[in-house]
Amino acid sequence: MLTLHTAADLKSAVHTAREAGREIVLVPTMGALHAGHLSLVELAQAGRVLGGETGPRLPFVIVSVFVNPLQFGVGEDFDRYPRTLEADAKLLEGAGADVLFAPDVDEVYPQGQAEANHKKAGKAAEILEGHARPGHFDGMLTVVARLFDLAEPNRAVFGAKDAQQLFLVRQMAAQDYPGLLVQAAPTVREASGLAMSSRNRFLSTDDLRAANTLNRALRQAVLELEAGAPASEVLNAHKLQLEADAPQAKLDYLQLVSANDFEPVSENFHGSAILLIAAKIGETRLIDNLEVLI
Repeated sequence: MLTLHTAADLKSAVHTAREAGREIVLVPTMGALHAGHLSLVELAQAGRVLGGETGPRLPFVIVSVFVNPLQFGVGEDFDRYPRTLEADAKLLEGAGADVLFAPDVDEVYPQGQAEANHKKAGKAAEILEGHARPGHFDGMLTVVARLFDLAEPNRAVFGAKDAQQLFLVRQMAAQDYPGLLVQAAPTVREASGLAMSSRNRFLSTDDLRAANTLNRALRQAVLELEAGAPASEVLNAHKLQLEADAPQAKLDYLQLVSANDFEPVSENFHGSAILLIAAKIGETRLIDNLEVLI
């Protein structure tokens, strides 16, 4: 595995791989890697048939590790966010990644953060995570676009746990990178059902007990929704139940949105939806979601 730190070195490696007929696959991360991230690498390595006479191509998997300052707001955990590059490199080498791209801030934003090509996430970014973290999705799309420009991937792999992020990346890719396939890797969970997250390491034993109520609430709510219960009743009941079961979890939202446009659904909605939850437990903010067909 190559470990690269500059845009020039990354572009050179991509050029060599493309000349050899490889499929360029990008897995953007912020590091502090765990089994969930490795599932993204596994999907990246799986390859795909490009069609026509080309047949399958050997993937050239690039995993970026970069804690992006533009997607952290005032008072958020940018300085506290775990940075474990040496351990990440060992995991990625064991997982068979071809490149670890670990640039510093000046390499990603050579003209400075203020002069970066800032992206605007639009209406779908104004609710849920976007409402709770103003500017977060603009910063996220800005760095993702920068990585897309540097790596020029055929495919990019993102985790389904960050459902709003995934929706917005796909929306941007459809507009600005029409030849790029954005794939979603299913959420990887602890044995308890808790979605794996780099932030889980900050949870105490008591915090973990509270965190586990989030997924239990999601799973029960999905069963009720699929059985035909009105969405407003289900959401309100589970908000109250969470307050009772885990009073230390400060619930930010429990919301049902359409999978097609990420708009909150109406009472008479039928189709594919996503049930999302976010809560802060201690100093740690957790998110999760489940798909639901109603």
